[in-house]
This record gives sequence, structure tokens and C-alpha cells, in this order.
Amino acid sequence: MSTLLRWPAAGLKLLVQIIVITWTTLAIYYSNLPRPEQRLGLAVAFAAFAIWAFWLSRRRYMPAAGFAAAALVVVWWLTITPSHDRNWRPEVAVMPRAFIDGDHVHLTGVRNFDYRSRNDFTVHYEERDVDLSHLAGLDFYVSYWSEGPVAHTFVSFLFDNAPPVSISIETRPEVGRGFEPVASMFKQFELIYVVGEERDIVGVRAIHRRESVYLYHLNSSLADTRTLLLVYLARINELADRPEFYNLLTNSCTINIIRYANAAGRKGRFDIRHLLNGLIDSYLYHSGRVDTTLPFEELRRRSKINEAAEAADGGPEPGFSQRIRASLPVFAR
Repeated sequence: MSTLLRWPAAGLKLLVQIIVITWTTLAIYYSNLPRPEQRLGLAVAFAAFAIWAFWLSRRRYMPAAGFAAAALVVVWWLTITPSHDRNWRPEVAVMPRAFIDGDHVHLTGVRNFDYRSRNDFTVHYEERDVDLSHLAGLDFYVSYWSEGPVAHTFVSFLFDNAPPVSISIETRPEVGRGFEPVASMFKQFELIYVVGEERDIVGVRAIHRRESVYLYHLNSSLADTRTLLLVYLARINELADRPEFYNLLTNSCTINIIRYANAAGRKGRFDIRHLLNGLIDSYLYHSGRVDTTLPFEELRRRSKINEAAEAADGGPEPGFSQRIRASLPVFAR
């Protein structure tokens, strides 16, 4: 029996050591040291020391020394704090806020840029007023850099007397940086909830970034939609007051949408498609959160809005929002 148990124990020990070396090396490389060569040199030095301590040294205390060195890096990593004070890209330079007075919501920092290309635009932030009593529905977007298991998701809250309000949970990169998946798990990007007009939030992705964008109408009740919007607004204000780090696995677009949907009445367990969010529309369909009148593939084909967005480009709100929905299945309007 001891022989049978020895191999799984050895395998588990090896796996833990590999995880410790990998995570700690990446944490050093993506740390707050100011110079890239410092971060690279220290990361390589730690990896070399840990490999020697865990597997090459014959001294009994060396594995413990390797774990101790990793623990020191963890303590250092925990001291790295988020900030609102960086040289932000203009697309994420302004943190929105929501002022709620009963049924009335006043939004500031609402993005409504005029785009000529993905990197050529006129910066324009504005203010919006909406009434919760006029909420009319909730739409869900899936946007692909390339078709596959990973995508960006965001929502639009619909009103019967005003254009939709889009809210997109994103990284907040500094000037000269873009989204980096691995770096995003190591405190490299702050978190922002971009509030904006669909002409901006949707248009820049569907037209200027050439992403494939799909729009689905969710069959949420108005009560649940109202609760969800209030959860979003509370989080928007929390982030404006206290910055947080984005994390691809724990504090990102789809993970947070599901988390807030749970708070707003969603019932259901975790699904791997919450992480592999390029498959999230399949999850929505098969869990009954969108209309299932059409076969899924047909619904998906008809939900792609790129052509409609390009045709609506340059028009004012609410024309853009109306036109991208014009070709959707009747039940999704």
C-alpha cells in the first residue's frame, strides 16, 4: 500500500513545485519593478534557484528554501496596489459615476467617441439621465477578436424612452499597452466599467476593430433587469472610489456578468462556458436565457450585426441602435 501511495504523492509534489515555480516567476516578471531588464533578470534568477533547490540540490533543507523564497515573492506581490493615477489611454481615461435619486439615474463619464478608425477618434465624454421605470429589456453582446472559445462580452440596458446604455467590463490599459491575457492575471491592469452609447461601444468593435459581434436579447424579467442595473451602478461607483485590478479568471467581463446575474435572480451552477466565453451564446441558448424558437445555429447566424453596424455608421443615436436591431429575429427586437 505504501508503494502504491508513493507515486501519487510524488506526482502531487512535482505538480505543486511546477505551479510554484511558474506562478512565482511570472509574478516577478509582471511585478512593479520599473525596468524590464530588472524584472526579467530576477524572474530568471528565481526560476534557476527554485529548479536547483527542488530537483538538483542534495541538501535536505533546500526545497524548504525554495518555498520560502516563493513566499517572500507572494508577500511582495500582495503589497502591489491598484491606482487611479496612471497615464491612461483616452478610451479608459474617465471613470464613470452614477447618481441615483429614487427612480432617476444621472450618469457621468459616458463615452461617446467619434471614430474615424480604431486609433483615430475624437474624445467625447458626456452625461446621461435615465429612469428605472422606463427600463424595457436587456441585450447581451459577444464580440470576437477571432472566432473561437475566447471573446469579450458586455450588455446594453434598453429603455422605452431613451437610447440604450451599454456597460462593458474591461481592462484599463496605459498609453502604449493593449490587452495582454497572461499579464492581466498578475496585477498589470486596473478594472473599469466603460459606460457608453452603443454607437461607440458596439460600433468601434464591429466596424473599426473588425471584430465579429453578435447581439442577443435576453428574456430577463424587468424586475431582474432593474436589479442587475442597480448592481452595475453600485459597482461603477465602488470602482470610482476605490480602484481594483482586473483579473482574467476572477474579475473580468463574463465572470462578473454571471456574478451580478446571480445577485439579480439567476439560478444555475457554474458552467465552463463562463470561462470559455466564446461559447457563452451556446450556454445562453441551452439554458433558456434567449428565445429558442429558432435552431441555435440559425439564431447565431441572424444575430451577427457587423453589416448592419457598418450601414448605420455615422448616424446619430438612437438611429444606430435601431438599425443594428432591424435585421434580428422578430422576437429579439
